[in-house]
Amino acid sequence: MIRIKRVYDRASKEDCWRVLVDRLWPRGMKKEAAKIDLWMKDIAPSDALRKSYGHDVKKWPSFQMNYRTELKKKKHLLKELRCMEKEHGTLTLLFGAKDEAHNQALVLAEVLKQTE
Repeated sequence: MIRIKRVYDRASKEDCWRVLVDRLWPRGMKKEAAKIDLWMKDIAPSDALRKSYGHDVKKWPSFQMNYRTELKKKKHLLKELRCMEKEHGTLTLLFGAKDEAHNQALVLAEVLKQTE
């Protein structure tokens, strides 16, 4: 099972294995408070893609397409995430963005589910 959650939300037992999928550390978050098991910044969108998107919802379709293209080159990291899901039962992808409907964790979760 793959879950998606803001890193700022309280950790719960249901989260099981918590992986931060942001390239940058979440603003104002102390590492101890984040309660993450792994920070996989290399699976996050590239700096160029992240900056060009800029959390502009009008650019969301383009961002999704470009991020999916980037993920095709990161098959080994996708495989690692699928292994973590199998090992721990639940994999929670953590993100820092305020917009819960438009963020890279959603795209990543879709890609992981499609490549099972």
